[in-house]
Amino acid sequence: MIPAKFEYHRPTSVQDAVALLAQLGEEAHPLAGGHSLIPVMKTRLAAPEHLVDLAGISSLKGIRREQDHIAIGAMATQSEMIASPLLAEILPIIRETSLLIGDPQIRYVGTIGGNVANGDPGNDMPALMMCLDAEYQLAGRNGERRVRARAFYFGAYDTARQNDEILTEVRIPIPAKGHGYAYEKLKRKVGDYAVAAAAVMLTITNGTCRAASIGLTNVADTPLWAEAAAQALVGTRIDRTAIANAANAAEAITNPASDGHGPAEYRRKMTGVTVRRAIERAKLRAEV
Repeated sequence: MIPAKFEYHRPTSVQDAVALLAQLGEEAHPLAGGHSLIPVMKTRLAAPEHLVDLAGISSLKGIRREQDHIAIGAMATQSEMIASPLLAEILPIIRETSLLIGDPQIRYVGTIGGNVANGDPGNDMPALMMCLDAEYQLAGRNGERRVRARAFYFGAYDTARQNDEILTEVRIPIPAKGHGYAYEKLKRKVGDYAVAAAAVMLTITNGTCRAASIGLTNVADTPLWAEAAAQALVGTRIDRTAIANAANAAEAITNPASDGHGPAEYRRKMTGVTVRRAIERAKLRAEV
């Protein structure tokens, strides 16, 4: 299908983009990679009168280290994150996750900002950002502010971003050296949304888990931070019992829909499977 008629704007600065969104109001929508927005425009499920393309804003690009965190510009593409030596060294789970998003054509255009900002519970990066305790930097007519990923998602496509704001940067705390990590995604075919997926980060000292974090993808109307599941691992040697307890705790907070990915009960059980697999791989990768 063909999208409804719209006006196209291409600002060259964050200030100009924010001014346009404030001026045009609710009928304007920021455009990043477009892989989430354009399909719903084609089916007329969304019909914004104005598109504000962020691709011309050079300040929204780049990946850099700043003291105790990594800053990723909102318009950094999945392929740029895959190729980043800095992320490969410090946050390899981002590369692992990016490689599971779509296909190469999508990854060359799709951005981290677009992936996390629109509130699609099927996107992979939001749950990972919750697992990593990332912050999103937003710019609007009232200035800049930061919102933790764990507080950003209210419901499907409902987030803390105001209509006149754009997400400019993702800021991620640098994890402990030697941490274990894994992103486990169950999907039907290449390029598909997850039936269920789990991001896991572990810190292990002398064989005992000292810290853990778990994020879940596409098993509720928002991404989920599985705090109780992670706590089930802390203080243990991550044996079979601890892993089973974590998987059960993760399943307990899910509320998946029955859809083309499978019936709800199946997707709930697959949450436990992906959590179990991710924990086991993260444990193997951790420097104990």
